[in-house]
Amino acid sequence: MLLSVLIPVYNERKTLATLLEVVCAALPGVDKELIVVDDCSTDGTRDWLRDNFPDGARSATGIAVDPGGNLALARAQSGATVTIRPLYHERNKGKGGALQTALAAANGDVVVVQDADLEYDPQDWTLMLDLIVGRKVADVVYGSRFHGRPHRSLHFHHYLANRLISTVFSLLYNQTLSDVEVCYKMFTRAVKDSLRITCDDFGFELQLGAQIARARRWRIYEVGIQYYGRTYDEGKKINWKDGVKALWYLVKFRFGREGTAR
Repeated sequence: MLLSVLIPVYNERKTLATLLEVVCAALPGVDKELIVVDDCSTDGTRDWLRDNFPDGARSATGIAVDPGGNLALARAQSGATVTIRPLYHERNKGKGGALQTALAAANGDVVVVQDADLEYDPQDWTLMLDLIVGRKVADVVYGSRFHGRPHRSLHFHHYLANRLISTVFSLLYNQTLSDVEVCYKMFTRAVKDSLRITCDDFGFELQLGAQIARARRWRIYEVGIQYYGRTYDEGKKINWKDGVKALWYLVKFRFGREGTAR
């Protein structure tokens, strides 16, 4: 089995190396491909990727960050293989645009979305993957920051906005999800192949959820996950305008063609 990890990156030079090390260590018995899409970063992320992957994709059985902040790749005779494949946008397209590029390149039997900012812990994939591959009861597994722990306590208006958006989603789509805008979404290749994502910004989360919910054929589960949220000073990018736009997207994708899968 191959797990495709979709990693959209924009100005995450400080965290990307550590993130790749942590992701590679997760699910140690599972072959993984990490599709890292640099969305035209301006903080040195792109230079770092090109220095570490001068010839494109690299594979290993173990990955660590060396004292200089670069990746040290090791290959043993046994063990699951991790392949890291960097892709580059020549202009900034937004998180949704980066994830569209990653989805198109994914070859895995199962797909999961991973941000590059260390807010989420890939150790939470264990239960998510077990529901899909082990127990075979799910086609889609959402994480929920509201049912997991630890969970960093941040601004109340962020909490309120997320709950409002998830509640409106549940009402419009008749699909109960407590955290529809969460990063962690894991799904089968069949689900991936059914998607028609066109949204370039953070609306990607809602378009994906809309197409999954409106299909009415996927088995959807939700599990509590850890969340180490960042503040704006620490690099958080989403703002109140994205929240207002999200409410519009909920209506648009509920009644429009863009909210339907293939």
